Amino acid sequence: MSVRRFTGANSRDVMRQVRETLGDDALILANRRTDDGVEIMAMADEAVEPVEAALEVTASKVEPVTSTDPLQAMSERLLREMQDMRALLTNQQVTSQQAPRPAESVQQASDTRARLSQLLTRVGFSAELGDEVLAGLPASLKALGPESEQPLDWLRQQLTSRLHVLNDEASFFDQTGIVALVGPTGIGKTTTTAKLAARFVMRHGTRPVALVTTDSFRIGAHEQLRIYARLLDTPMYALDAEQPVDDLLGRLHGKQWVMIDTVGMSQRDQRVIDQIAHLQGGSSTVRLVLLLNAASQPETLEEVVLRYRQAARAAGAELDDCIITKQDEAGRLAPVLDIVIRHGMRVLFSSHGQQVPEDMSVALPDALINQALESQAKAAPQPGFTAPVSMPRWSRDVLGQGRRLSLLLTRLRQRLAGFTTLEAMWDVGALPSELQSAQLTRLLPHALPAPGVVWAARRNERGCDWSMPDISMDEWGAWHAVPMLQHRQPAGWQARLETRTETAGATAHLLPVLPPAETVQWLNEQQLTWVSLVTSAQRVYFHGERYALRGLFEESTLSHHVSVRFRGQSMQLWTAYAEVQNEAGSVLLAWYGEVRDPESAKVVARRYWLTPAHLGADVLFQLVIQLQSEGLAALTKRALQQFKDADSGADPEVRLLLASGVASVVGHLDNAGDDEASSLRSDLLSLLGARRKRRDTAMLDALMYAFMARDAIRQLGSVSREVSV
Repeated sequence: MSVRRFTGANSRDVMRQVRETLGDDALILANRRTDDGVEIMAMADEAVEPVEAALEVTASKVEPVTSTDPLQAMSERLLREMQDMRALLTNQQVTSQQAPRPAESVQQASDTRARLSQLLTRVGFSAELGDEVLAGLPASLKALGPESEQPLDWLRQQLTSRLHVLNDEASFFDQTGIVALVGPTGIGKTTTTAKLAARFVMRHGTRPVALVTTDSFRIGAHEQLRIYARLLDTPMYALDAEQPVDDLLGRLHGKQWVMIDTVGMSQRDQRVIDQIAHLQGGSSTVRLVLLLNAASQPETLEEVVLRYRQAARAAGAELDDCIITKQDEAGRLAPVLDIVIRHGMRVLFSSHGQQVPEDMSVALPDALINQALESQAKAAPQPGFTAPVSMPRWSRDVLGQGRRLSLLLTRLRQRLAGFTTLEAMWDVGALPSELQSAQLTRLLPHALPAPGVVWAARRNERGCDWSMPDISMDEWGAWHAVPMLQHRQPAGWQARLETRTETAGATAHLLPVLPPAETVQWLNEQQLTWVSLVTSAQRVYFHGERYALRGLFEESTLSHHVSVRFRGQSMQLWTAYAEVQNEAGSVLLAWYGEVRDPESAKVVARRYWLTPAHLGADVLFQLVIQLQSEGLAALTKRALQQFKDADSGADPEVRLLLASGVASVVGHLDNAGDDEASSLRSDLLSLLGARRKRRDTAMLDALMYAFMARDAIRQLGSVSREVSV
């Protein structure tokens, strides 16, 4: 019989019997205590497969019978479970052999988002960050095949823009004060302290720097830092972990830059809070920098960041800066970058060896992201990382929304001239009404540098008590975020044009009406670019005959067209032009344009322009910009209504500037066709969550929401600080 029963006084005695009878590889099926001692059922390893085969035959012929012996029944059940396990393992092996390798699977995937998601998971980014980033994947990239590098380039750019780093090394070492490195044990604080001190000495000499250690627990910790201090020719001081920094101030007289090497503590150690509280407890401001081990598990890094930042907040301090250590020991760099990005921390330096100070460099976003994506791009998939495990789902959602909002505003500042001023004007709107006008005058310079101006009509908008402000633009036609109020400008077209040309350097003027003949002559004498919208009844001379523009182009064939965004819709502008003269004899180009629906070819609008003849057809670029600007008034009106609904206390002048500024930002994003603009549109629209029919109005609502959400976050932070005082 294959299964044998062994009994004895104790387990040692029974196991000796099993080894003597069945050998060292015997399989223990069951054991139990009896009145006489211990009973074990076992079988020889080579008998497992025959027994399984016998069980299969029995199971195929008989209905199951309950054994009268409980131990025998248990052994049969265990054998059946072994049989199932073997079958499962065999099936998994076959499946893994048949399945394509990860690299092949990624190459075969036709869906761009799926391929990028697989890449992010494989190199170690969390599913949370992956979903957040890929939510803004432009539609133009989704249609590309796996051979295209554009989606990967876009992904690199998205990750790079989310990784905050030190602008330059000087901004860190030229800022005097006390810096304390904190983090778990063994993360490299002492070596990093020496590296930073060495770099400071190289820039400013030894006299202004001092090293401090609070580590009295590790054997030789003082001596290690003392050796570095001796090599750098700088003083070193020991400070008890519970001793405030102020106790050293007398001995630190004349030292402008002080580095503190703190005691390493596990993030789960309750003394972390006490440690940071002691650092912040005196009158001296101590800047905290968290060290993160790139070779640690992502779950550990997550916990380190959460616990240390909680401890800093409890002490009334901020912990926003970090240094990545042991980069040379990390198999994957993505997990630590993922955590830094999600928590909005700034990477100052990255350390990649023990040499002082060579093995440390200023963090470069491009290099770090490239290393993260390429380190294991061809390696086997790693277990997915869902983070953060210590936070509820709704907290992660709010945190992710905050990150998207912060990144969106940062990218808008980088892209649009005047966006920072627009944000400052938004803050002015929250001040008492008697202060708003003076603050607005301080914010608005007399003339913003701008190569061009889109001039608005000198009348109130239909059904409104306000007139549309003028919009400045750069040389590529991108609108500035800070418009110009009409009542703050000189009277008369020539005076306005001269002022903007002389003070702001404007060389292109897009006019809503044809100015007087002497102003047109001045524009031509100054060799400025200008276009003027005119009516179909405008009279010109063509081959000596006087025509209204309507009649001049009545028989024209419109053979040329360009794409254009017109009042929030994708249209085509079909054009024709002819060389004409005005009453004063100046040679001009007369233009006729039809805005057509590209699908139905239906004409939705007709426009006429006059432009200088020497510019030729190149002026079409300005015609498109002016045509697209026609939607700004409607967007401004929508924004003003939202201010009214929100019962904003902003001065009417401030409200109009804010509303038209938001409209300009939205109009620019709606018209631009580059990948960055497409990404910004996706990120902006994702704030609302729901799809809208009109892209421009949806973006306006989203941008208004972004500003209001920013105010709410700031207000909440102010309340929290007031409560903690």
